[in-house]
Amino acid sequence: MYQMRKVIVLMLLIVPMGLVAQKLSKADKTLIQNLKGHIQFLASDELEGRRAGTVGEQKAINYIIEQYQGLAIQPMGVNGFIQDFTIDEGKRFANDAFVKVNNQNANIETDFFALSNSGVKDFTSRASVALNEMNQVWFKDVHEVLEENTSNPHFDINEWLTTTTAELKTKGAIALILHNSGTLVDNIQFNKNDTSKALSLPVLYFTKQGFEKYFSDESGTYSIAAKVQFEHPARTAHNVVGFIDNKAANTIILGAHLDHLGYNEDKHGLDLNNFIHNGADDNASGTAALIELAKSLVKKAPKNNNYLIIHFSGEELGLLGSKYWLDHPTYSGNFNYMINMDMVGRYDTARKLTIGGYGTSSKWSEILSKTPTTLLTHYDSAGTGPSDHSSFYRKDMPVLFMFTGSHSDYHKATDDWDKINYEGEKEIVRLLQKIIKATDTYGKLDFLKTREQSMGKSTKFTVSLGVMPDYAFTGTGVRIEGTSQGKLGEKLGLKPADVLLQVGDYKLMDVMSYMQALGKFKKGDKTILVVKRGTEEIKYDIQF
Repeated sequence: MYQMRKVIVLMLLIVPMGLVAQKLSKADKTLIQNLKGHIQFLASDELEGRRAGTVGEQKAINYIIEQYQGLAIQPMGVNGFIQDFTIDEGKRFANDAFVKVNNQNANIETDFFALSNSGVKDFTSRASVALNEMNQVWFKDVHEVLEENTSNPHFDINEWLTTTTAELKTKGAIALILHNSGTLVDNIQFNKNDTSKALSLPVLYFTKQGFEKYFSDESGTYSIAAKVQFEHPARTAHNVVGFIDNKAANTIILGAHLDHLGYNEDKHGLDLNNFIHNGADDNASGTAALIELAKSLVKKAPKNNNYLIIHFSGEELGLLGSKYWLDHPTYSGNFNYMINMDMVGRYDTARKLTIGGYGTSSKWSEILSKTPTTLLTHYDSAGTGPSDHSSFYRKDMPVLFMFTGSHSDYHKATDDWDKINYEGEKEIVRLLQKIIKATDTYGKLDFLKTREQSMGKSTKFTVSLGVMPDYAFTGTGVRIEGTSQGKLGEKLGLKPADVLLQVGDYKLMDVMSYMQALGKFKKGDKTILVVKRGTEEIKYDIQF
């Protein structure tokens, strides 16, 4: 059953929970009250969205540690409960940098961007699109260059930029503004991981929108002022790690991520605003469930396993905290399995509880059959998915993933505490307690490879390569962690650590450019895929 390719729906009761009045015990009322208190605080404006590496995240961390202090939960981080790690934000246009045209501030990204290997300089100039004169800004339409080189298979836009800027500097240009008036793909992008040598001049690329907005009259003369500078910030995020020691041979890992989107500074929100994204469901709900689960295991726990409690940071940036912990473990026991709680607060009859990872051990079917619940439940065999359990599955560990489904508030500023189904979340905590108890007599669970999900809690793409990107990769391109069973990547023979460099005409700088490139294709399209494996570049002819 664990080899099934589609999500199986298992309805354990014909009448959904919540449609029948249930008398709550005192313990259940207390659990609901505690969950609500945790989520109300963690998803409050005071924490400013818990963006990884911020003061708001630190407040969440302090709160979590306070919940564990005084209990028989040992600190198992590097500094008490805490394990620090660095988030490299990559190169970006400096906060005090600017470009003005006729005293109007051009908007970074929508109007223009500075090339990531641009020369850095402050300059002012009177300039015309049609005239290139000494000690002025010069203009180049890259469409003309692309047309000239359509039959040249060796043409490389980056080499052309290096040669051209050096040549223009000798002719007296003080900066270069690029634009593309045609439809040919120029592959000029900002690469935050760029470590190449700086070009001889400051180089700005104006989008079609930006060029039309500021330079529509090619015979006109424009006043241009700019400060082209870059910064390379980093911030420190924090995992929270605790341990319940039963002196047992095996250890169960229980995890949930504590971070969210802050003010949408990392542009992962789906509502494109700078409001506080409180993340009540994602993932104050999972954090609260983990806190209450840990407390219950301190009071009364099956004794044949130890319990490692990990609250991960950096999940929203690509599972950074769980990957970092696995690369730098703060505890080195004999691990049994891992349970991950992410978005467990919106249970209802439409968004049932999904239990992922069902296929990662031959024992899960039997164990879950011993854990009756009033919840309507989906079982999903996949060991991977868009959350931290994927990191552990890739280390050959059985996993379970608790998830009540996406919704219209996902990654939006409207994901607030008053939309949480607290009684439903209480039932999920009770189910987890039963699962942990049921596994106590099984010893160490066996591990099975299973099918893999490709990427994202939701996707708008009509095509896919069926690969799992490594979001923590800081080189140029998209390094993959694996392929999905039966999908295009597996059929091509792509392997973990392969780096995707190009899809069709579109060169790939990072995961974002990869997603943008996929959006250019539809099912049935034929194109090429360029992959780097070690030092070798491989070209595949593909059809989506």
